[in-house]
This record gives sequence, structure tokens and C-alpha cells, in this order.
Amino acid sequence: MRHASADIVAGVEEGKLEMRFEARELKSYAEPVSVSELTVGNVYFAVQFIDSDMLIPELEALVFIGRDLVPNDALSLYFQDAGSYRHGIRFDSAKDDEATFYKQTEDEIQHIFEYEQALDILLTCSLRRQQARGKGVP
Repeated sequence: MRHASADIVAGVEEGKLEMRFEARELKSYAEPVSVSELTVGNVYFAVQFIDSDMLIPELEALVFIGRDLVPNDALSLYFQDAGSYRHGIRFDSAKDDEATFYKQTEDEIQHIFEYEQALDILLTCSLRRQQARGKGVP
């Protein structure tokens, strides 16, 4: 797959820039991060859809915070919302409502992506939305 590169060119209006991204090939399937590639402290993106036509995506930045954070729970993977993580809140010291933590098993992370793969999902969604609008779907 080719990754996009951006060219910034002077825009028509003073002080505004126009950006163009090189075309990229999109796969017909999602490429979630593999369990073996997860790195503690790295940011990943959860992409889920709230409708069956996959026209309304939800995107959330998450930080992988590790495994086995609770005794006897080695098969679980833990993620934290990126905002609270960046503010220094951690799993072992978080107070109620300071952070959101997600516990997933290894077979429940098909919605977790690295940035470029999450972008591919959103671009594919954009194409579906264009097609749906052409068919009169709002």
C-alpha cells in the first residue's frame, strides 16, 4: 500500500494554504493491529460504526497500557483514553471519572488500529458515504 504524502501549495486567498494528498490504494478489508505489535505507551485508534451500513464512524484515541494489570488476568489487554493518559493519569492511581479504561481479550481488538490503518477505514467510509448520498441516503 502506498502512503499518502502531502504537498502544500500557496492558496488563492492571502494567508490560506491548500493541501493536496497523493492518492492511496485502499484495501477491501480492515487491518487491525496485531497483539504482537502492541507496545505499551503507544497510541492506537479505536474505529467503530454506530450503524449497520457503516456510514457513521466513531474514532477514539487510546493508549495501550499493558497486560495483567489485575492479578490473574494475563489474557486481558488494557487501553486508556489518550487524553487522560497525556495528563499523567495512570491505571493504578486513577480516581473515579478521571480516565476511561478498556479491558479487552486478544480476540476483541479487531477495531483497534495504528493511525494509517484507521485513516484507511475512515477514507473507505467516506467513499461509502459518497455512494449513499448518490442514492439519496442522507
